[in-house]
Amino acid sequence: MSITESSSHYQDLEKLALGEVLEGINKEDQKVALAVSKKLDQIASLIEQVVVRMKSGGRIFYIGAGTSGRLGILDASECPPTFGVGHDVVIGIIAGGDGAIRKAVEFAEDDDQQAWTDLSAYHLTAQDSLIGLAASGTTPYVLGGVREAKKHGLLTGCIVCNPDSTLAQTVEFPIEIVMGPEYVTGSTRMKAGTAQKLVLNMISTAVMIQLGRVKGNKMVDMQLSNDKLIDRGIKMIVMETSLDRTEAETLLNAHGSVRKAIDAHNKS
Repeated sequence: MSITESSSHYQDLEKLALGEVLEGINKEDQKVALAVSKKLDQIASLIEQVVVRMKSGGRIFYIGAGTSGRLGILDASECPPTFGVGHDVVIGIIAGGDGAIRKAVEFAEDDDQQAWTDLSAYHLTAQDSLIGLAASGTTPYVLGGVREAKKHGLLTGCIVCNPDSTLAQTVEFPIEIVMGPEYVTGSTRMKAGTAQKLVLNMISTAVMIQLGRVKGNKMVDMQLSNDKLIDRGIKMIVMETSLDRTEAETLLNAHGSVRKAIDAHNKS
């Protein structure tokens, strides 16, 4: 039996007081960041190779089923507004298609041919990177996609939560975050999902920093898509240039982005 499917350390959950349930979940959650911290070398190895390819025009693709697929889509969808990249730079694909984001699609994860069909719509190149997301490390949809991608020269990595899984053995750069049994047996949306989310945060953020999409510690390329973000952008310009707020706002309106506004001021 895989670790992600092994029996919870907690028994008779329905008989526990609410406070006991929350304490148990929290106790298990506290293990996640520590487990991730032990795999930073694996994470760095993947990121280094992804950055090399992205500097040559490559993209990142995430594929997964269920929670894993949704987490990949979440991470990909946050890159354009946060870092100002196009929607075609980091791409998340879920078994069963976009409808599976909200509702489970029965048996979609069991088709080991569909992932490559889904990926092929994006006209892949050898500069692209594919990261398979599967807590179990055995999901056929993900395995099939990774195997075909490898044959076509893509860089392959994965985030799994079982040791020595088939998926980890298939890719070039595996990341294995072993979390132990879930609080509710087999519910990998819990610790395993949290672990995958933390690693995805690291991958996309570190990649974008390496690509120059962060200045100092600020999201200077973020999309100014609402009043909160416009206000944040104005404050960034004030901090970087010592202009007053009115001048910073005028500069931002003139150039349309925090980076362009700061660069224009520095050149003036």
